[in-house]
Amino acid sequence: MNYKAVLFDLDGTLLDTLEDLADSMNAVLARLDAPQHPVPAYRYFVGDGVLELCRRVLPADRRDEATVKAAAAAMGDEYGRRWTAKTQPYPGIPELLDTLTERQVKMAILSNKNNNFTKLCVEKLLGRWRFDVVQGLDETIHKKPHPSGAVAVARRLKIAPADFLYLGDTNTDMKTAVAAGMYPVGALWGFRTAEELTANGAKVLISKPADLLSL
Repeated sequence: MNYKAVLFDLDGTLLDTLEDLADSMNAVLARLDAPQHPVPAYRYFVGDGVLELCRRVLPADRRDEATVKAAAAAMGDEYGRRWTAKTQPYPGIPELLDTLTERQVKMAILSNKNNNFTKLCVEKLLGRWRFDVVQGLDETIHKKPHPSGAVAVARRLKIAPADFLYLGDTNTDMKTAVAAGMYPVGALWGFRTAEELTANGAKVLISKPADLLSL
C-alpha cells in the first residue's frame, strides 16, 4: 500500500531521551530519600506520562496521590533543567526525515508529554524538519493508547487513518495505532522489546530508521 503520512511517537522513536529522563527522575527520588533506579530500568517506567512514571518509580508504600503529584511537579522542574543535556535524535533519524521530506510525505508527531513541552522539544531538537502536526497531551485528547490523539491528527491532515504508518517503540504506541486504524510499525532501537511490540499489534518491526522507507 502507498501510505500518505507517517505519525511518529517522540521519546524512544525520534529522540533518545532516556538518560535525561532517568537522571531527572533519580534526582527527584534522591531528594525524597527514595531508592534510585539504573538508566535501563527507565525503558519500562516511561511512556505513559509523568504521573504514571512517578507511580512506577516510587516505592510501593509511597504511591499515595499526594506523593505522586508532588514527585511529578518536582520531575517537571528537574527535567525542565536537564532535558537537552544528553537527548538527541537516534542515529538514522535525520536521514529518514530528510528522505520523507524529499518524497513529500506528510509527517506528524504524537506524544504523551505535555503539549507545550512536546512542541518545545520538537522545535529545539527537530527544528530542521517540517511536521504538519505536533501534538502532546492536553485537555483536548486522551493519553495514548486512547486513539483520540491519532484520530485528531488524521482529521487535521484530511488523510484517512488507514493511510498512515504509525512508528513507535512501546506497547502504548502499538495499541494506539491499532485503535486508530493506522498501520503499526515497531521501532526496535527504542525502549521496549520485539516481543512486546508484536504482542500489542505491530504488523512489522524495523531495526533501523531507513527500513521505514520500504513501507
